[in-house]
Order: sequence, then C-alpha cells, then structure tokens
Amino acid sequence: MRAIILERPGGLEQLRLVNREDPGSPGPGEIRVRLRASSLNFHDYLVATGKLPTEEGRIPMADGAGLVEGIGEGVSEVAVGDSVVSCFFPCWQEGGPTASDFGRVPGDGIDGYAREAVVAPASWFTRAPAGWSFAEAATLTTAGLTAWRALVADGKLKAGDTVLVLGTGGVSIFALQIAKAMGARVMATSSSDAKIERLRSLGADEAIHYPQEPHWSRQVLRWTEGRGVDHVVEVGGPGTLDQSIRACRVGGQISLIGVLTGTSGEVGTALLMQRQIRLQGLVVGSRRHQIDLVRAMEATGLRPRIDRSFPLAEIAGAFRYQESGKHVGKICLEF
Repeated sequence: MRAIILERPGGLEQLRLVNREDPGSPGPGEIRVRLRASSLNFHDYLVATGKLPTEEGRIPMADGAGLVEGIGEGVSEVAVGDSVVSCFFPCWQEGGPTASDFGRVPGDGIDGYAREAVVAPASWFTRAPAGWSFAEAATLTTAGLTAWRALVADGKLKAGDTVLVLGTGGVSIFALQIAKAMGARVMATSSSDAKIERLRSLGADEAIHYPQEPHWSRQVLRWTEGRGVDHVVEVGGPGTLDQSIRACRVGGQISLIGVLTGTSGEVGTALLMQRQIRLQGLVVGSRRHQIDLVRAMEATGLRPRIDRSFPLAEIAGAFRYQESGKHVGKICLEF
C-alpha cells in the first residue's frame, strides 16, 4: 500500500512516498476503505511544515474519501461499494463539543488519509453525497463542515440574513455557497480583482478589495445601511478580528474558525461588549453535523469549488500551491 509519511517533523521536504503494509480485513464494527482522495486544509499545512509538531512517520491529512471494500460484523449503515467520507473528530459523534485538542484527529494525533487503504471503525466515516466525486466528497470533512456548523448548526442562519466571509479559502467559499443556497445576502473580501470576479461568479452580492480598503468594515456598514452583518465567518484571527467586530451588527455573531494572521493579539473587548456580539470559537464539528451536511448538500444540489487536484506523490507541490495563495476554493489530492 502506498502512503505518504512525514519522515521527520519540520518541513515539506520531509514528506515521503513509501510502501506500507496492507491494513488487512475489517474486524467487528469496522470497515475497509479504499481511499481515493483527500483535500488540503490550513491545519494539514501546519502539521506538514512542523508548526504543529507530530510523531515521526505520521501519515498526514485529516480528510479522506473513498469506496467501502469490506465490512466487519455488526456494520449496517454502509455496504460494500458505498462511497464514504471521513470525520475530523472521529470520537465526537453527536451533542456538544467533546474535544479541545487534536489528539485523535487523523493526520495529527493519529495517522491520516494520505494512503491508499484504511481499516477503521465504521463510525469514523459517513456516507458521501450521492453522485459526488471522491475529491468533492473529501472537501466536506474539514472545510465544508466548519462552514456548516458556523452558519447553520450553531449560527441558525435564515433567509434574508447578511453574511460576511473573508478571503477565498475552502471554508470561506463553502460559507458563501451555503449562505446563498439558504437565501442569505453575502459580502466577501479578497486581495485581488481576479478573485473578486470569481467570488461574484459564485454568488457574492458585494466584494471588497481589502488591500485597497484596509478599514473594510466601513464598506460593510455602507452596504448594510449602517446596521452591520448578522454573521461573520472569521478566518483571519487577530489581524482581522477588530474589523470583523466593527462590521457585525448589534447582537450578531462572529464565528472564529481560523488563525491565519496569528494565534494571539488584542481584542476590542469594549466594542464587543457594547455591541453585544456573540464571539464563538469553533473547530469543525461532530459526525451528526456531518450527516446533516451531507443531506443538505443533496437537497440543495450544491457542489464544492475545487481549484486544482494533485497526485498523491506530489503532495509537497500541493502544499506549495496552497502557500502561494492563488487558489479559490479547495486543493485536493486524488489517488
């Protein structure tokens, strides 16, 4: 079985394609999955570059989609030949959050899905949306589910709401698509005119070129006639949070789901309190959230935006493309 390992934590040059022993047949409650695709996330990048240290020889990648090749005794939710997609927190099945670290997250605390086959508990996967490619399905585990939880499961998004998304990464594009499908109005930010045109083609009602307008909350307030948006999907962290607070309406919600500009910084607590904004940190979601997301994707007909796919052996090149920031939507591995 081919697999990618992080030979020594500390950089993309440490990613190696190796042959690993086949995982064998599934036991009771388990399934064997022939993995066919994964998708890149910022979390995977931090692991691959050593910024989130992990064990030597770790198989990276939290997202995995493939075909069920075998089922163990007692498995009834899936059958041989079904398409399935992995769960980011395999031990968080339902209910409120149960994890505050990445100790059981595939590709970080345990081996991930940059490999051709895996045997794991059936509860670590859900079925994939009918008719989706494996690459499309692989985008749901982290990016799709994060956007879904931020806006729908926790955010209680409804038709007519206003939403602000930052940038053109996987979570932001999913949030744009989900919000539009549910009847919301969406404003997006980006760093280039070309990306702004692509955001508009995906349904953005308004877009801001943030290098040209660093105080972009002012434009958001003009767009909303001084009210501010109902929801902000905040992926930047300390470098963007102040503007997000200023762009959010009184009593609105900011979902803090990324730290692209750093892990700590000043927070305008007085304004946050004065405007009575709900600031919620969240990391992906539960298996139950993912089951609901899959059903919603089928009901709405939404499909993820895949920017580019790479072969498994070119995983380092895929991460370097991610580093470049040229993508709009998801970057995938197909194998």
